[in-house]
Amino acid sequence: MKHTISVLLQNKPGVLSRVTGLFSGRGFNIESLSVAETLEPSISCLTLVTRGDAAIIEQITKQLHKLIDVIKVTDVGDSEYVEREMVLIRVKAEAQTRAEVLRVIDIFRGKVVDVSPKSYAVEVTGSASKVQAIIDILKPIGIQEIVRTGTIAMARASKK
Repeated sequence: MKHTISVLLQNKPGVLSRVTGLFSGRGFNIESLSVAETLEPSISCLTLVTRGDAAIIEQITKQLHKLIDVIKVTDVGDSEYVEREMVLIRVKAEAQTRAEVLRVIDIFRGKVVDVSPKSYAVEVTGSASKVQAIIDILKPIGIQEIVRTGTIAMARASKK
């Protein structure tokens, strides 16, 4: 089962290496990883996606808590949350396919961020399934390059 884990950690050299080393040393795979500073420049938020049953996720969480520079570990999937991913796609856009590509981009609320005589660079943001859906639709037209950010997630605020 897929799990999205959010980790607050000290923004210091080598911390990310220790987190990823923990995963590789125990044979766990990281499907996606995104990390950036929070409002506090000395603290970063790392969001990673991994797969495993409840026991494996519990083991990962406990091991992460043992790392000295880790402040807080949260399995975001334990509550309601919002997740987003961004993708940049360079897709063929020759005379006969330009209109079709633009329609697809519009349907997915994407935007063209670069144009060349034979291609468009497109930006799309949304859930991982939305990103995968546009990739699947544009593939037959001719995707030349893809760059994805990986998932970022945040727990929903309490409605109370």
